[in-house]
Amino acid sequence: MNPLWKLDRTLPAGSPFEPGAVHDVVIVGAGITGLSTAAMLTRAGLDVAVIDAGGIAQLATGANTGKLSLLQGAQLATIRRHHPAALVRAYVDANRSGMEWLLAFAELAGVPFTRHTDHSYAQGPAGKDTVDEQHSAAREAGVPARLLPPTALPATPFPVAAAVALDDQVAIDPVAVSVALVQELLAAGGTLHTGVRATRTRALTGGVDTTQGPLFADHIVLATGTPITDRGLYFAKTRGLRSYCVSFRVPNALPEGMFLSVDGPTRSIRPVTATDGPGGDARLVVGGNGHPVGRSDGEAAAVEDLIAWTQLHFPGAEETHRWSAQDYESHDLIPFVGAMPRGLGRIRFATGYAKWGLSNAPAAAQRLTSEILGTPRRDRPSWITTIGTRLTVPADIRRGAVEGGKVATALVSGWADAESRRTPVPQPAEGEGVVANRAGRPVAVSTVDGVTRAVSGVCPHLGGVLAWNEAECSWDCPLHASRFAPDGTRLEGPALRDLTPLTPTDPG
Repeated sequence: MNPLWKLDRTLPAGSPFEPGAVHDVVIVGAGITGLSTAAMLTRAGLDVAVIDAGGIAQLATGANTGKLSLLQGAQLATIRRHHPAALVRAYVDANRSGMEWLLAFAELAGVPFTRHTDHSYAQGPAGKDTVDEQHSAAREAGVPARLLPPTALPATPFPVAAAVALDDQVAIDPVAVSVALVQELLAAGGTLHTGVRATRTRALTGGVDTTQGPLFADHIVLATGTPITDRGLYFAKTRGLRSYCVSFRVPNALPEGMFLSVDGPTRSIRPVTATDGPGGDARLVVGGNGHPVGRSDGEAAAVEDLIAWTQLHFPGAEETHRWSAQDYESHDLIPFVGAMPRGLGRIRFATGYAKWGLSNAPAAAQRLTSEILGTPRRDRPSWITTIGTRLTVPADIRRGAVEGGKVATALVSGWADAESRRTPVPQPAEGEGVVANRAGRPVAVSTVDGVTRAVSGVCPHLGGVLAWNEAECSWDCPLHASRFAPDGTRLEGPALRDLTPLTPTDPG
C-alpha cells in the first residue's frame, strides 16, 4: 500500500553515519515536524542532524491526504464542547501560523499547491447540528467560515445535507514539501541520516543511541509520531488511529472544493491536479474509515468500502493507488508539544496532531524552535502560552478513562484469545495471520509473499497480544499502536525493539 505521493520518486538518503558525532541539535524523525524544526533551527545558525529509521516522509507525512485547512471537519466544534473559547482560538491561531509558515516555505522553494474551498459537511440529517456547531466554533475562533443555506449547498455526486465552507484552503503534495525541506537543510550544512533507528535517549549526556552508534547534542527533538521514550507516559495520553486512502482516475467532472464529513462513516474527498500532486492519472483522493490501531472488524473491508462508495457516487471511477496512515490523537484533541518530563530541558517532543499534521507540525516546530533558541516568553506568540498552560477538564479525564478501559479490555482479551488456540496451527493462507499459544506464550504466524514466518505475538512495549492487519500485512498492537512487519521488524509506535523470530509452527 504505497502512498500516491511517494511513487516514482527518488528521495534524498543523506550522508554516511558517523558514530559519536556531536551536533547542536539531533532530531529524530524526517517528517514535516522534524524537517520544519530543522529548517527553522538551521536558519538560526545551529548545527542540526536529522535521523530516521526509514526514509524521508516515511510514515504519517508521506501518507497524508495533502489537505491543509483550518476548518478540519468537526474538530473545532468537538474541542469547544468542553473547553473555553480561548483555547479553541489558540488552537486555530497555532494552525494558522503553521499553515502560513508552510505555504511561505513552499512558495520560496517552488513547491506548487492549489487553493480550494473546504467544506465540513453532513451526509445526512443527523449531522446537521454538528455542522452548526462547527460553524459557530469556527466563527468564535476567528475563522471566516460560511454556513451554507440549503439552496447554496455544493453540487456533488454524493449526498450533502448541510455544510459549512471556508475559502482559500490548500491542497499540497506532502512529500514534495518534505524533499524541499531536506534540500534546504543540506544546503545550509545540516546533516541527514536515513535508515538509522534511534533506540534510546539520554538526558544526562545529551545522547541518542541508535542502531549504528550514538550521537550527541545539546538538544534532542523527538518528532516520531509518538515519543520513543516512556517519559511522561504520552503513550497513555494519546491513542493511535489508522485511516485509509484510495486514489482514483475519474472520467467525469470532479466536485468543486475539498470535503470532510462530520458524521460517520468518515469521508474525506479532495481533487488532485498536476500542480498539487505528482503528474499522472490520479484525479481524486477519498479517505476515511478510521479506527484505533489493532482494533478493527476488518482493515481490508474498510478499504473496499471506500472503493465501493466512490464507484457508487463517481461511476466509472478506477482505483489507481491505495494506502493508509497512522495518527495520534490526544484526549483533548490538542497536540502535546514542548519539553519532555524528566528530560533535564534537553529532550523535546511533539505528538497528538489528530490527523492535522500539515498545519500542526510547523506550529509545533515554531514552539520547539523558540524554546531551543531561548526566545523570551513575552516574545513568543500568545497561542504557545495558552496551549502550553491549558487545564485538563473532566471531559478529557473521561475520554482518557474510556480509552484506558478499552486498552485493558484489549490486553485481557488478546491473551485469552491466544490461549484458546494452541500450536501447531494450519499454515495461514497468503496474506493471513493467526496468533496461537505455544508453551504459554503467544506466537504470531503469517504467510506473506509465499513465506510463512513465526514471531513473538507479544508487543515488547507493554505486553499486548498483537492483531493481524490484513490490509497491510502487519502485526498491530491494540494497546498503544506499535506495528511490526511479518518478520518482526518494528515499523512504528512506542515499542523500540523488533519482535523475536521463532520457528514456524508445523502445519496442522
